[in-house]
Amino acid sequence: MPYSTLISVADAAEHLRDPDWVFCDCRHDLADYSAGYRDYRNGHIPGARFLHLDVDLSGPKTGLNGRHPLPHPATFSLRLGALGIDNGKQVVAYDDSGGPYAARLWWMLRWLGHENVAVLDGGWSAWSRAKLPYTVEQPQFPAAMFAGKPRADIAVDSQQVLSQLNNPQARIVDARAADRFRGEDETLDPVAGHIPGALNRPFKLNLGEDGCFKPQAALKSEFTALLNGTAPPSVIHQCGSGVTACHNLLAMEAAGLTGSRLYPGSWSEWISDRRRPVATGVT
Repeated sequence: MPYSTLISVADAAEHLRDPDWVFCDCRHDLADYSAGYRDYRNGHIPGARFLHLDVDLSGPKTGLNGRHPLPHPATFSLRLGALGIDNGKQVVAYDDSGGPYAARLWWMLRWLGHENVAVLDGGWSAWSRAKLPYTVEQPQFPAAMFAGKPRADIAVDSQQVLSQLNNPQARIVDARAADRFRGEDETLDPVAGHIPGALNRPFKLNLGEDGCFKPQAALKSEFTALLNGTAPPSVIHQCGSGVTACHNLLAMEAAGLTGSRLYPGSWSEWISDRRRPVATGVT
């Protein structure tokens, strides 16, 4: 059975030796560039490949395209192939931060048309708590061919966001912490605030106390209340740089609220053009 949203550590562990499954370690620390790879070297799921947020899951920055712009589709496809990932693989992504970096890989694979990708629910912490196997050995694998084609229906650019600001049928959902959304305590971007009309849903609200995603029914109830009648395809997710927004998008998909879209450039791209409007406070 293919997995396309979340997978439990118990179900994932059953496929450790399955040649058609690939585990991807996406651990990262925004404050420490090398932390994720150090953690990977100190122990990872057997066979897992490491992908770095800035190196593998982002492209070159121009000053106008945000802090974590998407890589060129061909570049990313080549990197996936070099990691032994082809279009027939079931991919399982994990991190140790509740899932935002794993969700970034999840969304990017979907962006290139690869549906058989899931996020390990609870990530490395849940795997460790369950006392499942780990290793420090670097995996050996043959290169593969990954053929990806970007989907235009799941991503939007700044012009599309701008065109939706006065559309009462559309909703922009911001995944950043509430203080940053309000324009307070901004430490990552040079301009504080949010896109006018956006709703705030900090991505950590998707998680329970155990670090796993809340049950499907709870997520559906919470997002349905937040969106207040807006159809999922009319929802645009954003955050600071297009990473944690993927967590909200994943939560909606896991809840059965399918079809929402991502603004990959997000706030850090939005503010690169001072002509774009900015709001502060709670609305």
